[in-house]
Amino acid sequence: MRYLPLTPADRTEMLSVIGAPSIDALFADVPKEARLDGPIRGLPLHASELAVERHMTALGRKNTVAGEVPFFLGAGAYRHHVPASVDHLIQRGEFLTAYTPYQPEIAQGTLQMLFEFQTQVARMLGTDVANASMYDGSTACWEAIGMARRITKRAKAILSGGLHPHYVSVAKTMAKYTGDALDVALPELSAETDIDALIAKIDADTSCVVVQYPDILGRIADLTPLADACHANKALLIAVVTEPVAMGAIRAPGEMDADIVVGEGQSIGVGLQFGGPYVGLFGCKEKYVRQMPGRLCGETVDADGRRGFVLTLSTREQHIRREKATSNICTNSGLCALAFSVHMTLLGEAGLRRLAGLNHAGACRAAARLAKVPGVRVVNHTFFNEFTVDLGREARPIVRRLADEGVLAGVSLGRLYPGVAALENGLVVAVTETVTDEDIEALATALEGALEGALAA
Repeated sequence: MRYLPLTPADRTEMLSVIGAPSIDALFADVPKEARLDGPIRGLPLHASELAVERHMTALGRKNTVAGEVPFFLGAGAYRHHVPASVDHLIQRGEFLTAYTPYQPEIAQGTLQMLFEFQTQVARMLGTDVANASMYDGSTACWEAIGMARRITKRAKAILSGGLHPHYVSVAKTMAKYTGDALDVALPELSAETDIDALIAKIDADTSCVVVQYPDILGRIADLTPLADACHANKALLIAVVTEPVAMGAIRAPGEMDADIVVGEGQSIGVGLQFGGPYVGLFGCKEKYVRQMPGRLCGETVDADGRRGFVLTLSTREQHIRREKATSNICTNSGLCALAFSVHMTLLGEAGLRRLAGLNHAGACRAAARLAKVPGVRVVNHTFFNEFTVDLGREARPIVRRLADEGVLAGVSLGRLYPGVAALENGLVVAVTETVTDEDIEALATALEGALEGALAA
């Protein structure tokens, strides 16, 4: 049943008030190539509920299920094992239906969970404080850039070439409306990161430098020299973590003096889910907490001296400050944050370190095996569970061929950077604890066959 409470006259009056000639004019900022030019192709205009279910099920069967084939996709979204107890706990009624906990007296469970989430994220990222989550990693990255502008009163952000291109795209979209100047570079298909180049770009107009850790090619760099250079110029260092499991094996960015650390929390507790919903992580130094977006939960005591939890520093938020708020975050992906927190609680620090060890060991085995395939060069000298290989030819056709053979080989850089010839031979390969030695052998064998076939052609 369709629910259309507005009459044509209502719509006409609303458009008149805001000065828009038509409803289509409200979507003018959406690129034309991204807009539908009619009904969705492949779906009937009218059908019974049963017919729609059958049709959608048939479409769904065309998907390749991640858990049924060798799976090496990563580049910001990772397949990890999520214990069944996570879903069991987050589906309890008091969590599943809870929304923004403005009334602490009836939301103690949700507030305590968010407080614990903040504690876990702050310890993981190495920051003094963390908020109660963001929408996802890419929007958290942009919010960090906006926060740096408020703190430094500058509007030039330098973005590393190793920053995920989707994160760069989100930043560009938002910067169109804020006036921020973004200095953006492309990565190079080499083992070296661009830390030295970033340091050389910092000047008196720089608000922040944004660097991914590990970066889009899986490379790991010491961020300390970059942090020192930023602070010498009164700029901030923003570190982006797209694979939080890595924090169980490598130094946290906050320990290297990063001012703001953001990330994508999907790897812990949250499935791939066709790209979302995910959960953004956001931490910073305590001195910047009043400029941090999102909401914060604090611990206190009630009138009887009992431990309790409340929203704190709420004067920064939009329900109080309106257009002067630190961000427009009005919800916090709370259910995904809960899944993250439950999974982290089940793991504990020792469990996270063991999980990270499994990931890195598997990636080392995969890199060693792929290096033996004729024509394949492993680019990285350093990596956690993700690395880049140079196939010596365009990777996209190879990836498609392997997908037809039932092996999801990785993410081609040609897909992430269309039209950039210097990167089209690159393939980003991710290995998590879900990948077996048999999967690695299947990838190597299929890749060898595909490269031999390409040579023969």
